[in-house]
Amino acid sequence: MSIRTTVKNVLGEKNVRVVRQLKRRISGQPPQPVKKKPTGLAAISHDLNKLAVHFKTDKWGAHRYTQHYQRHLQHLKNEEFNLLEIGIGGYNRPGQGGASLRMWKAFFPKAQIFGMDIQDKSHVDEDRITTFIGDQSDPSSLNAVADKIGDLDVIIDDGSHRPPHVLTTFATLFPRLKDGGIYVVEDTQSSYWPEWMGSEDLDDPNTSMAMLKRLTDGLNYEEFVDEHYQPTYTDLNIVGVHFYHNLVIIEKGRNAEGTNKRSALKARYAKK
Repeated sequence: MSIRTTVKNVLGEKNVRVVRQLKRRISGQPPQPVKKKPTGLAAISHDLNKLAVHFKTDKWGAHRYTQHYQRHLQHLKNEEFNLLEIGIGGYNRPGQGGASLRMWKAFFPKAQIFGMDIQDKSHVDEDRITTFIGDQSDPSSLNAVADKIGDLDVIIDDGSHRPPHVLTTFATLFPRLKDGGIYVVEDTQSSYWPEWMGSEDLDDPNTSMAMLKRLTDGLNYEEFVDEHYQPTYTDLNIVGVHFYHNLVIIEKGRNAEGTNKRSALKARYAKK
């Protein structure tokens, strides 16, 4: 056992600190500043799960989304960027909604947070939070909101969850998302519910999950052996699709890594 450890055990941690302070005073050294532990929101501003509980958003609790958001959005923590969330919550109840917008604001101290809802949610507006009235089933309405915001770095679809609306929103706004941006679709369980305009048929091409699953094939379009295949916009501009329970996170970027199919399939291509 070292002398330092022996002294600690005899005097105790508190008395050891007192002795150190006395030694600094005698030697003329300035006292070390006491680090104050953050309190309130500052104490949990690094943890989306805790922020979700604090602001009472169902992104943690009813769902388990914030753990995945933390992983995929952490790199933006102290960056200046624009985040748009479709669906503000509270339906048509006066004074309700905005919980997740406040959560995003607390987690991203330099971001501008925007929300769009079919209901007027202007009561949520405050510093760095701006809301718009808009209809996600209407491309012109979506584009009008996007025009007002400008650059779109993160888009979160937490709107009606009806597959036709999800498809329209994605087709309209994904092309407007910046390269390197993140596009999120929440509550994809509605894709399986006929009562929510979904379908029990897992192969129904008109559901939001069917569209999202097709994106995974598009990631590998360069491996298709059909020489006449023309890659789509999403084929060329998606570099990652991450599926979680009722949540899909899409990474935008230039998808052109190349292929080894000609060397791997020599017999096929030798005929041509």
